[in-house]
Amino acid sequence: MFFSIATGEPERRAGRSVDRAILELEIATLLLFSLAASTHGVKAYIVMPTISTPSKIAATKGYGAEVIFSGSTSQERETVVEDVIKRTNATLIPPYDHVDIILGQGTMALELEEQVQELVQRDRSLTVHGDDCEKENSHSTKNGSSRHGDDLVQTRNRQAGHLDAVIAPLGGGGMLSGIATALCGTGTKVFGAEPSFEGADDGRRGLEAKERITSVKTLTIADGLRTPVGKINWTIISDKSKVKGVYAVTEEQILSAMRLVAERMKVFVEPSAVVGLAVCLYNEQFRKLVEEEEQGRGMDIGIILSGGNTTFEAVSRLFAGGGKEAERAEGKVGMNGEKLAENVAG
Repeated sequence: MFFSIATGEPERRAGRSVDRAILELEIATLLLFSLAASTHGVKAYIVMPTISTPSKIAATKGYGAEVIFSGSTSQERETVVEDVIKRTNATLIPPYDHVDIILGQGTMALELEEQVQELVQRDRSLTVHGDDCEKENSHSTKNGSSRHGDDLVQTRNRQAGHLDAVIAPLGGGGMLSGIATALCGTGTKVFGAEPSFEGADDGRRGLEAKERITSVKTLTIADGLRTPVGKINWTIISDKSKVKGVYAVTEEQILSAMRLVAERMKVFVEPSAVVGLAVCLYNEQFRKLVEEEEQGRGMDIGIILSGGNTTFEAVSRLFAGGGKEAERAEGKVGMNGEKLAENVAG
């Protein structure tokens, strides 16, 4: 498996053309928009529900954005958004349901490919296809490279550093639809990963029902994934030629993946970041698919770890469990102690 630690670069690129005040509605990528706005001297107004985690609130303010609080329902937030736009003449930047956001986030797939190719060229033992790569490269050298169409895709699949699959977290779908767009036609399969708690797996359920689920109400610990898939994002994610499937994991499996990343990789991430890894480790349906499609040979899988917006205190409470402080750290209760799940319409 190859891991990609997602940084702010895709969102920074997506925000470069903005020359007026930015207004961000959801919490999925607001920190990176705040950073992009600060970098380019643009005033950022961030509308956040009071149930947002303290660490995200503090980090957003730390990047210079003006945080404006709203209620937890979509109607309450949209009312606040309208008021801020009237007062400031700000431009609304959607967190995921916009072509520019999708294309910006898709650049991480291109960067992941480049990094994996560099790694495998240095050490062929990192890929499960090491022997196949050597044989294919030798055959191509002897017989030329006159292949076309599907043959070229199959050849690329055996080249050193080509990923068989990439799996990424799915909330609103900006990241997953961007990655799927970037990798379409390359032979790399793309999968999505969601938490299953309280119906947070709206993408998976929507694919089963063959229609987009328009609202989600959940208090999953993967708070960055509490949103439904966006309209534009759904047209990409529901296209089997771009996204092969979406799989879900439990809260316990997410915590187990977090522990593994912290103890073995020494990487500090939030729960939303590790859902893709949790799917690879614990989702039996996904593991069976890999076994059947690769006939026991295995896959080179790129796993996107996106999101480190948490604190040591919040993470320690996640593993300790219980108590009002733990619930607030997880974003399960608001600043005034109210306990209300997100009801986000997309």
